Amino acid sequence: MNLTLIDIGSNLTHDSFAGDRDAVMARALDAGVRAQIITGADLAGSVQAAALAAVHPGVLWSTAGTHPHHAQSFDAARAELAALLRLPQVVAGGECGLDYYRDFSPRDVQRAAFAAQLETAAAARKPVFLHQRDAHGDFVAILKDFRRALVGGVAHCFTGGRTELEDYLALDLHIGVTGWVNDERRGQSLREAVPHIPSDRLMVETDAPYLLPRDLKPVPKSRRNEPSFLPHIAAAVANLRGESAADVAETTTRNAVRFFGLKIRPKDS
Repeated sequence: MNLTLIDIGSNLTHDSFAGDRDAVMARALDAGVRAQIITGADLAGSVQAAALAAVHPGVLWSTAGTHPHHAQSFDAARAELAALLRLPQVVAGGECGLDYYRDFSPRDVQRAAFAAQLETAAAARKPVFLHQRDAHGDFVAILKDFRRALVGGVAHCFTGGRTELEDYLALDLHIGVTGWVNDERRGQSLREAVPHIPSDRLMVETDAPYLLPRDLKPVPKSRRNEPSFLPHIAAAVANLRGESAADVAETTTRNAVRFFGLKIRPKDS
């Protein structure tokens, strides 16, 4: 069965795709992945993502933001990121949030950059593409301060359990599920939470080239994840929810179209 899916988190501008990006995109379309949201993690990446999306209208869109790893560079990039958010192909602010697992940027700098990006996205009337790792308390507290001003938010690459899920749902967030759900070891809390995600809040993503699903067979020689593997992730989500893969595809596609305001190019155009 060839499902219709939207990958809401693909790092298609990553260097690992430089040599075969067109082939990767073609495989995604052949697999039923009709659209991708390309993640912007810093200013240079956000510019590149927006440029790539501009030449593939109706198939690619992008985000513009500064990942918490790069929070120290946000102030210098703020005006240019705000300008990117005014472009029609740029459909969300971020990737933004907090990451206390790596701590590549000081935590106070992360918090300041996160709050500023929420302000910028709210001013642009664009939703936010959110990252959180080992920083749940501060992440929720900052979001609470800004949530009323935001048009929407999605917890990208959600890996938490029921407690985190309930906190995010209370903030009216959407939930993005990656191939983490295919890992019965690291992903057990997520696997237990997936059946409790409301249908109208669920979206799926690969985070390619990262997070190759652990149970994918055959394993690519490169061990690189790519958007064409999204149906494999959606099938795992469907199994955990006791739903058909077709139902999960229809639901997540409808949610992504509404959340990001997408107009997908017809298959035969």
